[in-house]
Amino acid sequence: MPNKPHNHWLILVILALAQFMVVLDVSIVNVALPAIEKAFHMTETSLQWIVTAYTLAFGGFLLLGGRAADLYGRKKLFMIGVTMFGIASLIDGMAQSGTMLIGLRAVQGLSAALMSPAALSIVLVTYREGHERNAALSVWGAVASGGAAAGVLFGGIITEYLGWRWNFLINVPVAIGVLIAASRMVPAHESEETHNDLDLPGAVSVTGALMLLVYALVEAPAHGWTAHSTLFYFAGVVLLLAFFVWNELRSKHPLVPFKIFRIRNVTAANLTQMPIVAGMVSTFFFTSLYAQTILGFSPVKTGLSFLAVPISIALSATNVPRLVRKIGFKPILMVAPLITASALFWLAHVRVEGTYWHDLLPGFILMGLGMGATFVAITIAATSGVEGHESGLASGLLNTSQQIGGAIGLAILTGIASSAAAHYFKTLHGATSRLTPLAAQVQGFHAAFYVATGFMIAAALIASLLLKNQKPAAQEISPVAHVG
Repeated sequence: MPNKPHNHWLILVILALAQFMVVLDVSIVNVALPAIEKAFHMTETSLQWIVTAYTLAFGGFLLLGGRAADLYGRKKLFMIGVTMFGIASLIDGMAQSGTMLIGLRAVQGLSAALMSPAALSIVLVTYREGHERNAALSVWGAVASGGAAAGVLFGGIITEYLGWRWNFLINVPVAIGVLIAASRMVPAHESEETHNDLDLPGAVSVTGALMLLVYALVEAPAHGWTAHSTLFYFAGVVLLLAFFVWNELRSKHPLVPFKIFRIRNVTAANLTQMPIVAGMVSTFFFTSLYAQTILGFSPVKTGLSFLAVPISIALSATNVPRLVRKIGFKPILMVAPLITASALFWLAHVRVEGTYWHDLLPGFILMGLGMGATFVAITIAATSGVEGHESGLASGLLNTSQQIGGAIGLAILTGIASSAAAHYFKTLHGATSRLTPLAAQVQGFHAAFYVATGFMIAAALIASLLLKNQKPAAQEISPVAHVG
């Protein structure tokens, strides 16, 4: 554990700002989707890929990015990732077709996969495990959970007053600022490994498997779950994952040393995180569509309607480190997902002729309280007991479970929403009215939110069964033990 630089809080702010930009870009385009749809005459299915291409590439390459940070230097990978992210965002803002935009979003995701685990890895090796690191990770967790909500807020304002392209162009000055500040303030953080052999066969196989899995889940509702093409995709996923496991077991320097999964909380926290993010993504995707297409909100009004979420997250996240010191992270991760589940259950009852105050606001407040506590506690749990030379790997695993959970969740829930809407039309037997298309869409939202509620309950069960609570050490409870 290196000595903390005197300006370590400033370094944390720089790294958190970069992570904020990464998380923001998952949701910032949600409010802009209707405008992009009109600009490029895209279908609803292809629109989903503007979100999915980013999360898919991000999640697919995170293990590679995290391990590369351990091998080649954390600061170096962080700077490369930020540079690529800024360039991809610039070209994204000048996209001339939907296909071009989707492709560039994938490049953004790849860039984020290099940047994000390197940044979190620097945080992990800067602060010693215990309350000191927990306080830093509370900032990180608040950024991770709040960035998604803030993305909808900023996306609405930017789309309304500057145009949808500025949702991407706004990253450019931020990336430049982060690069300048990081080059001057972030220490070198060279590799702690004795080799620099990157397991490319492992990286290619696991990335291919994850991407093919999400693609199969996206296409399955349209072609049928038992269609030859769907079964072919799933068979490909199994083969690629089997090769990955075989390769990791025989490789001298594997991409993912399986011994890291012997750290019980690393495994449990990542398994808990996947259903949480799968359910959470639906909130921002479907409620953005509900606010604009059902309630008739403008983009800026839609963005402002989400303001309750980051405020609730801030209230919740700032108090989690104190709770962790007193009771550990396991009780928090048993309860917080249930608070989020109650929010999703509320949203599962949105009405065709609803109002913001009745249909959205209570769910948004509960969502923020649950998310703030969940993300801070799960970040602490997933990185506890990890040695410095594997901090990038642990960071990559945590981010991978988050992004893959989000991509798979969005694929599943959009498929469920589409099927439920189609079923609603079939049950009408031709009797339609002016509100029928809206009613069908809302029925789809209901089905998606019910399933998302189940995801959250499953996460709470996983946490209760698998997580091992970490009791704070005596010196951590001492009032003089604090960051600074």
